[in-house]
Amino acid sequence: MTAGRTGLRGDAPGLTAYIRLLTGTQFAFNIGFYAVLPYLAAHLGDGLGMAGWLVGLVLGLRTFSQQGLFVVGGALTDRYGPRPVVLAGCVLRIAGFCWLAQAGSTATVIGAVLLIGFAAALFSPAVESETARAAVAHERATGAPRARVLAVFSAAGQAGAFLGPLLGTLLLLLGGGFRAACLAGAVVFVGVLAGHARLMPRRPRTVPEPGGRAVFCREVFANRPFLLLCLAYSTYLVSYNQLYLALPAEVERATGSQNALGVLFALSSLLVVAAQLPLTRWSAHRIAPRTALVAGLAVVAAGFAAVPLVPGGPAGLLPGATLVVLLTLGQMLLVPAARGLVPDLVEDHRLGLATGALSSVSGLAVLLGSAASGTLLDAPGPVLWTVLAAVPLAGAGLALALPGRTPVRPEAGI
Repeated sequence: MTAGRTGLRGDAPGLTAYIRLLTGTQFAFNIGFYAVLPYLAAHLGDGLGMAGWLVGLVLGLRTFSQQGLFVVGGALTDRYGPRPVVLAGCVLRIAGFCWLAQAGSTATVIGAVLLIGFAAALFSPAVESETARAAVAHERATGAPRARVLAVFSAAGQAGAFLGPLLGTLLLLLGGGFRAACLAGAVVFVGVLAGHARLMPRRPRTVPEPGGRAVFCREVFANRPFLLLCLAYSTYLVSYNQLYLALPAEVERATGSQNALGVLFALSSLLVVAAQLPLTRWSAHRIAPRTALVAGLAVVAAGFAAVPLVPGGPAGLLPGATLVVLLTLGQMLLVPAARGLVPDLVEDHRLGLATGALSSVSGLAVLLGSAASGTLLDAPGPVLWTVLAAVPLAGAGLALALPGRTPVRPEAGI
């Protein structure tokens, strides 16, 4: 790889066909997902008339049914291989989006949201654990840091996250409404299902290990370094979830509507697409993963702390834009580092379970944190943003207790 090729295409040629399939999967997944999710809170509040705390609870339930049940998808991936788990997740996601398009009551919305979340709980840990495993194999074969493969994966996902809101916004502007966005997301997953049914390789089933609950407890609660990683990562996910709760409230407060929300999501995605690979290339060679995790959480905290301090600026969006930029920069530092640490802390044959557990612990934290932050939305601004900033700061403190690892020396020409 030559110096100066800093984009996604510049890093992709050295990757295997299987890694390309996994990154393409993440790209398509996020197009369908983000065509719907940024507009869910407004649909629940304005379209269905839900109270703020109930909106926060529904969003938390969606995250918990996804992140909280990742451990199920991870365990099934270890047992049956990624292919059947990915295909089942696609089928459930299609059904969930179609149901959400028709849901008109609190009970039916919650049912559809839970189904959508559980679909991702099957789909995502299968893809993410396979990507982590492939990244470690690529590192051993080529000497390139595994964080680089994980950064390509993240950048591909963010490219999809950039296009998804644009698709949703286009459908809303054309008068299709939230229902059209849901159906468009379902169509995207029909394509993902067809592609993976054809291209994803089969893997022999493994013999189930006795004592499933005991294995889970041993891998998570008795593995102190991994538990610390789970807790630190939880504070990031609680913070990231504020893009769907606190940020829409801030945009509406500043501008009187949520019309600019898609622009801010696009800003986040473009920043990742443009800067993820150069930033990860720099950090993977020069700082330890633990340092990247701590620094990323500190930058996320700075984003929340800056909101009440930054003047309104053009159209009143400067505080919200500052939050998005700093949260995204922190995300770019910490996510590849956190995912790259997992294979070092658990055995390879439990990588699916560990990947799922990382998100499950985080999902439980988001369920509790979303309801609490939904209640705080009516609090004075300095109180709200100070509390939100304290969460990732606490995570940075936990991450400092993780075992360090010597960073790889820079390659010639990088």
